[in-house]
Order: sequence, then C-alpha cells, then structure tokens
Amino acid sequence: MLKRIDHIYLSVSDFSRSEAFYDSIMQELGQHKGDKFIAGEPHAHYFGPQFQLTIRPAKLAQKHDPYAPGLHHLCFQVETVTDVDLCFEKLRSIGIEVTQPQRYPEYHPQYYAIFFEDPDGIRLEIVAKTSARQALESQWDELREFLNPLQASIENERHNA
Repeated sequence: MLKRIDHIYLSVSDFSRSEAFYDSIMQELGQHKGDKFIAGEPHAHYFGPQFQLTIRPAKLAQKHDPYAPGLHHLCFQVETVTDVDLCFEKLRSIGIEVTQPQRYPEYHPQYYAIFFEDPDGIRLEIVAKTSARQALESQWDELREFLNPLQASIENERHNA
C-alpha cells in the first residue's frame, strides 16, 4: 500500500540559481541537504524524515508552465496554521516573495496556506493539515469506498445510527 510521496525530482533551467534558492528555503524550513552527482550531473537532494525533494539540471531551459502536462504545483504540509505563519515569516526574512497566509475555503473550510515560486516559476505551497487529512489518517483502515471514502463513511455512520 502506498504510504506517502518518497521523493520528487524537479528539473531546473539554471542549476546554480535554483540550488541557491532551494538551499536557502529548505535550510530555513528545517530540511537537510545531500549533494551527489548522478550520471555525471549535479543533483541537490533536500530531505527530511518524510520525503525528499531533488533538483537536477533540465535538458531544455524554458519557463515552467503549470497548465502544460506535468507538474502544476508542489505543496508541503505542516501541522498547524501557526506553522504556516512561521514558515511565512521565515521565508519573508530571507527575501522570498510569498503570499500572505490566509484561508482558502474553496478547497476546504480549514485550508490555510501560503504560496511562492521558485526561479523557474514552479509554484510552491505550504498548507496546514486540515481535519479532513486528520480524518483520513485516523480512519484509514475503516475506509472501504474508493470514491469519496470519508463521505461514504459519514453516510454509513448516519444510516447505522
């Protein structure tokens, strides 16, 4: 069974510029770094206990288009809205242009996030864990439906009450 994203690779147009960007934000946000050449090319691996983000040189240098096939954006999760606020302050303190923390009820009533972009225009997000994510984690072994499993679980509980 899939548990989480293990690692994500991003191809970047200017490795040195992107490495400086990711070094600053990932160190500020508590990650560690490994630098290892793979197949003769530089790679920067930013890791924590749950996942790894790696950057590598792109074969073609062009600005990222989030609406072309491929990655739209990358979202990191923190535990609380206070953590989102702290990430905002840390990013701003190192000169990253980042949106003000706010709620996005169109995604979920508790959705609280910030957004910023890397040097290639890849949109990055930091979001607080919502009650829906917490419910998925705590009820996972009981969920049986593939489509909208939490909704089905709630309806089954109402029906059995």
